[in-house]
Amino acid sequence: MKPIFVQLQCAPGKTYEVADALYATELISELYSTSGDYDLLLKVYVENEEDIGKFINDNIAVIPGIVRSLTTLTFRAF
Repeated sequence: MKPIFVQLQCAPGKTYEVADALYATELISELYSTSGDYDLLLKVYVENEEDIGKFINDNIAVIPGIVRSLTTLTFRAF
């Protein structure tokens, strides 16, 4: 499994609804509220063979209230 970090920008007033919906999926390892351009930062683990774009589109981007997302892939550097 590999960790993926996703930042989400939510529609005004929808951050808590989005966070609740994310928790309801039971796919999220960690979820944080953030400042700046994005409202939430989440960490999910996906199987090594899984298509990350499809996973995000099918499980996260479909949640109402999400305006924009930024996915960061991680690599084992050391």
